[in-house]
Amino acid sequence: MVRNHTKIKEFILMGFQEFSELQVLFFLIFLTIYIVTIMGNILVLLLIVLDSHLKSPMYFFLGNLSFLEACYSSSIFPKMISALLTGDRTISFNNCFTQMYFVGSFVCAECYLLCVMSYDRYLAICKPLHYATIMKSWTSIQLVAVSWINGFVALTVLLVLMLHLNFCSSNEIDHYFCEYFPILRLSCSDISMMQILSFMVASLFTFPPFLLTLTSYVCIIVAILNIPSTTGRQKTFSTCSSHLIVVFVFYGSLIIVYMTPKTVIRRDIQKFLSLSYTVLSPLINPFIYSLKNKEVKDALRNSICRNFCLLFKQVRRKFFM
Repeated sequence: MVRNHTKIKEFILMGFQEFSELQVLFFLIFLTIYIVTIMGNILVLLLIVLDSHLKSPMYFFLGNLSFLEACYSSSIFPKMISALLTGDRTISFNNCFTQMYFVGSFVCAECYLLCVMSYDRYLAICKPLHYATIMKSWTSIQLVAVSWINGFVALTVLLVLMLHLNFCSSNEIDHYFCEYFPILRLSCSDISMMQILSFMVASLFTFPPFLLTLTSYVCIIVAILNIPSTTGRQKTFSTCSSHLIVVFVFYGSLIIVYMTPKTVIRRDIQKFLSLSYTVLSPLINPFIYSLKNKEVKDALRNSICRNFCLLFKQVRRKFFM
């Protein structure tokens, strides 16, 4: 994968160098976040796969989101945690580009998956009589497949072009992980065309799904305001407002990091914002989208009770029979 004219064999992640005295604290914080993120997303995924009551398109999309977030976190956290624990911030050229590819692909896929989920809620709330006709099982599979494929296609194009650049000067990446633009700025080739292409790809894979997601939730809010029951209106609006917060945090940080001129936003602010969509979103999504849902909570409660009863029966059979 590495071309012969590339002199740099490894990169150094310099994102935490200014917090070297707090390295142990950051290690504990990020380790805790990673464990909670993985456990939360895997728990939601298992509930959706195993519980027969969670077989609607909405839960199919939630399961895909949970799987994506688990993969997403696992492409970033292990190296970050290892670097904080050991102090070894080096990462090989190939591993760095692999991390960049998967992180970028998962971000693009999540943009479209959030859009698909908002469209699903729009149909369920605004077009309930047509929901079953439009959102069939095969349609759900196609929408999810398109979301995943779009993400990986976009980054494949950028990765192939980046591998034709020369990297022969500094190998210090001013970031917490291998992100696209910090790596691009290390190239000693002319990157002006790559920057234009990157902006076009970021626009194509960020703005359309964001606008469609925003439009869906605007229509949902209008429909909610027409609900005669105050209780039903408050309940539905509470759920949608939580979803909107996640959407704005995710897309807002993406747009600022990838589409704002680098002279406008300070570099340390950009690094912090990148943590909001790489760390915060995978952490809170299981709780916002899934564990606040009554059916998911009921499935979790039933699963705990079922397993506890099974364990109790086994213990009773072993010791009292």
